[in-house]
Amino acid sequence: MRRAGPIDSPTDPFASVPLPMPGKKPPKVEGLPPGVSRDIFGATGQPEPKPEPAAGGGLPPVAPPPTPWPMQEPQPPASFRPAEPPPRPPSYDPEPQRRRILPTLLLVLVVLGLLAYLVPAVVMSGSVLRGTRVAGIDIGGLTVTQAADKLRAELAARLDRPVTVSMGGREESIQPDEAGLELDVVATIGEAPSGFPTPAEVWRAMTGTTDLQPKISIDAAQLARTVEGLAESVDKAPKEGRVVFSGLRPRAVLPQDGLLLDRDAAVRAISTAFLRSQGDVALNMVPAKPDTTEESVRRAVADAKRAVAAPVTLTKDGKQAELSPAAIAAHLTFVADGKGALKPEFDAEKALEPIEGKLVDLAQRPADATYQIIDNRPVLVPARQGRGVDAGKLAEDLNRVLARGGSRTLAVSLGAVKPQLSTSEVSGLGIKESVATFTTLFDCCQARASNIQKMAQQLDGTMVLPRKTFSFNEAMGQPTTEAGYLEAPQVVGGRMVNVVGGGGSQFATTLYNAVFLGGFENGEHTPMDYHAPRYPEGRDVAVLYPRRDFTWVNNSQYGVLIKTAYSPTSVTVTLWSTRRYDKVEAVVSDRREVTPFRRQSSSEAGCLPTVGQQGFTVDVTRVFYDNGKEVKRDKKVTTEYRPQAQVTCAARNDVE
Repeated sequence: MRRAGPIDSPTDPFASVPLPMPGKKPPKVEGLPPGVSRDIFGATGQPEPKPEPAAGGGLPPVAPPPTPWPMQEPQPPASFRPAEPPPRPPSYDPEPQRRRILPTLLLVLVVLGLLAYLVPAVVMSGSVLRGTRVAGIDIGGLTVTQAADKLRAELAARLDRPVTVSMGGREESIQPDEAGLELDVVATIGEAPSGFPTPAEVWRAMTGTTDLQPKISIDAAQLARTVEGLAESVDKAPKEGRVVFSGLRPRAVLPQDGLLLDRDAAVRAISTAFLRSQGDVALNMVPAKPDTTEESVRRAVADAKRAVAAPVTLTKDGKQAELSPAAIAAHLTFVADGKGALKPEFDAEKALEPIEGKLVDLAQRPADATYQIIDNRPVLVPARQGRGVDAGKLAEDLNRVLARGGSRTLAVSLGAVKPQLSTSEVSGLGIKESVATFTTLFDCCQARASNIQKMAQQLDGTMVLPRKTFSFNEAMGQPTTEAGYLEAPQVVGGRMVNVVGGGGSQFATTLYNAVFLGGFENGEHTPMDYHAPRYPEGRDVAVLYPRRDFTWVNNSQYGVLIKTAYSPTSVTVTLWSTRRYDKVEAVVSDRREVTPFRRQSSSEAGCLPTVGQQGFTVDVTRVFYDNGKEVKRDKKVTTEYRPQAQVTCAARNDVE
């Protein structure tokens, strides 16, 4: 094999690489060895500046200075590189790290807390707070409308149940309408937390409950009347000590404790019973003490014995009249003085009536001016001024004699006595025509009929002066058996009970309608609990001495004379004055909210049967006419009648 000759290396490394020609692209050189830059070929695409020709014009251009070959500094292999020393660890300081960690933890806790509140709050918003209960009924999580519907369905049904009350050894069933209770759903829902809950409400909803009491709208007047009716049937009022005469013999009636229904506590107990659906509740009876003592009664008996031991002689200018022991006994009473004692009171005015003529000519006694109705026209009876015994001074003198003893001959004083109403006053009052009359009917021959007739007798001839207020209770006084009134049925607080003077509401209703049609101003006026067909709708009155009165105002410039008339089955009240209006009429609305009555049977002692009546609401407006035209009208009066149960009294089967 032939040896290869020596390889000639070029002295110029650029000789083996063709140089670029002007106007031509440099050759593409690929695969340059490591460390060789493309810059050795010059700037590509850029024309090289032409050299300026020499001044001689014939010399070749000066060659540019050679560019040294860029060489990279050779790097030893990695395996031969000396290892760098590891970084020196800094000294450990925990405080900067803690300062960086604590804010982070706090931020995380705040975010978690917000999420723990916001997530359930958003879920609960728009509804009643979870865990909310009304009288044990859970309404939490419901919308306001759903909660209201649930309360109406469940709680209202609870309130519709009657409550049985026990008191004084008796039991009575109280209906919701008798108690005047009504569920106020809107107000109840208004107390429940709803909307977007606060953090405290979210916590309470998740960990506990919110208990609310239902809001009950209470007709205070109705509930008070119902309790009053219950009280009338069980109350045993305390009896004051007194002295009564059996002939001329005084007898002591010792005071007795009473037992009364606690009315305020009864109202609360009945309300609570309806709310909690107890069904049964016991009402408290509280003792009531009389004002007088046994010792004061015994002292009064001793005084009474001295009072009737002998007659009392009255003298005046040689004339004498005698008050017999019987007359003294008939007009002497002992009343409580409010301090535990009894004091004597002698009605000298009545005691003088049969004997005053012996001291003073009866023709000289005063008389008030009044009117008599003759041929349906008022005829004036003039007043008369006269002379008479000073009854007030006589009573004082006689009480002193009875208390201290001494002479039983008393000199009386006479003097001029003016009538209470003079002729000029009465004649100028305009009593000239009937301005209104009204009649109501009743069944004959009953105790209440007798009471109505007695009230008519008592009120007949009463004069009401201009701008004065008439009070029924003040004019009639307390109905008592001593005054001749009888015990008769009357509705009190929605319950039929026997009271002395029963029937008074019918007579008051008769007077009220005469006042209504006469155009006079209404005052205190309580409608009846139930509607009775014998009275106009919305134009009745309930009275009960002394707690419930009927008043009216004579708002005219004329006087009003009250005249009454009665028959075995009717009573009439007529008002005489000066007519101010052509006509006064009542505009009555249609009945609404009609409620059917219930039926029940009772075997209780003293049961009073009743005819069932529907309950309803009605409006009455009084309209005034003059010269055929309406001149004014009163504000409408709304009356709500409750349904009256039909009560059948069953025979009692008492077992010994």
